[in-house]
Amino acid sequence: MPPPKQSRKLLGDILIENRIITQEQLNDALKIQQHTGDRLGEILKLGFVTERDLTNMLEAQLGIPQVAPGYWMNLELMNLIPEHIVRRYKALPVSKEGNTLTVALVDPLNLVAIDDLRLITGLEIDTVPASERDIEYALQKFYGMPELERELQDFEVVENQALHLEQPDDMMDEAPIVRLVNSIIMQAINDKASDIHIEPSENGVKVRYRIDGVLREGMVLPKQSRASLTSRFKILSQLNIAEKRVPQDGRIKIKYGERELDLRISTMPTVLGEKVVIRVLDQANQVTGIEQLEFSQENKKKFQKLLNTSYGMFLITGPTGSGKTTTLYSALAQINDMKRNIVTIEDPVEYMLEGISQTQINPKAGLTFATGLRAILRQDPDIIMIGEIRDKETAEIAIRAATTGHLVLSTLHTNDASGALTRLMDMGIEPFLVSSSVLGVVAQRLTRRICQHCLLEYTPAPDSPERIFMGLGANAPVRLYRSQGCQVCNNTGYRGRIAIQEVLTLTREIRKLVNEKASSDEIKRQALQQGLVTLKEDGIAKAMEGLTTISEVMRVAYSDED
Repeated sequence: MPPPKQSRKLLGDILIENRIITQEQLNDALKIQQHTGDRLGEILKLGFVTERDLTNMLEAQLGIPQVAPGYWMNLELMNLIPEHIVRRYKALPVSKEGNTLTVALVDPLNLVAIDDLRLITGLEIDTVPASERDIEYALQKFYGMPELERELQDFEVVENQALHLEQPDDMMDEAPIVRLVNSIIMQAINDKASDIHIEPSENGVKVRYRIDGVLREGMVLPKQSRASLTSRFKILSQLNIAEKRVPQDGRIKIKYGERELDLRISTMPTVLGEKVVIRVLDQANQVTGIEQLEFSQENKKKFQKLLNTSYGMFLITGPTGSGKTTTLYSALAQINDMKRNIVTIEDPVEYMLEGISQTQINPKAGLTFATGLRAILRQDPDIIMIGEIRDKETAEIAIRAATTGHLVLSTLHTNDASGALTRLMDMGIEPFLVSSSVLGVVAQRLTRRICQHCLLEYTPAPDSPERIFMGLGANAPVRLYRSQGCQVCNNTGYRGRIAIQEVLTLTREIRKLVNEKASSDEIKRQALQQGLVTLKEDGIAKAMEGLTTISEVMRVAYSDED
């Protein structure tokens, strides 16, 4: 409960006491407020403090926990406050007890808002802080976008006329569809989404975000926004807006504050209209080295040994979205120094690394992995990174480079580490070349990281799926973790992702099996005898450490069972 009114201090005084701003900054903000009439908190967020500073300070100073009303607001209470009041004060009711209504406010010390809410509802008002982003999310989920729907009905004609007349795109900057697209992209950036899915349906347009590897619904837009929304993304990525029958790919470079982002646009015709998927690549996600990969001690030792080799090839394997490229970048960042010439060829270049020459393939211009790799070999490289080995030609050149004094790093799509060796042979590479050039293989998957703010320890039931998956008896002692969901993780129970890995190094015995064209199962059995830690075992170990959950390990590694 908030303290009584008479004990409440002014927002500026609290910020100064907590050394978040200075008296001079407060004076400057108050001068601006006299001219604009805006709330002090809004003015301070323009350059003095962040929204997180404000909400965290209020939580600590007032003893009021933050809430995320967009995720668990009480829909029955929403009708107590008119929509225009909700929007004016950014206030949402979250609970009611007796004659007291608890309301989430961006500024819980706004006495004018509190008095108005008391008069409108006839109830006593308690306040809790919430971020403006969460309030906006709640408004969007509850009220939808009726004003956008009305504007789009008129805009449909205006946009078509503008495109037909080939008017400059900047003439549409104030159009509702522009604001909508900006909002969709900003939501993805704020939620750290890796992909945005815009999908036509019978009743509207669904917008979903892939966050920590799992798709979550963001919003449902009116049906008439579909054509305008798709056209806007096509315009931004310089695609053909008239072509709706075939898939198209493009890209957008944007700047969001101080951050630079690369958006990869892909359109696909469906029976209900074109679907748009946007991959969000944030250059702010700096790659610093292998420490961020959180290898187990044994796997880290093996991986480091592979990196310290002067020539040969090692591979990263796993399905799409398993973090292979991030692992490659981390490896390059670890071994990058002025004494070595490091060159990459990628599709696409996802992150820029200082001191490394990076090339992006361009098949339309004749620059493929194979042609680019041939050119790289004439650039006096020490280390070569190939984004992916897709065909026999690329594989042959990579093998040749690895056997002639270069360290080669690349990726393959296989289920486990041993499968990478047989995949190269399936491509037509001679077994003796595979055994003599490949140093090792890292297979990996990404699991969601358990939220450290709401994790709970538990013991699985005797006949639980967890025990069966772990191979434990009914009475074997075991301690696992799960999460209950909280405001920090948006009630999902997870925040971020962590990799589970298996690192296979080619020993004399394994090279012999490769030369004999042994199957991947035979190679794996030999590796297990020599101490290979499988994906499943690494995942179980990290679940028992409280880094992830067994259910997550089962989700990504269950198919790799014996």
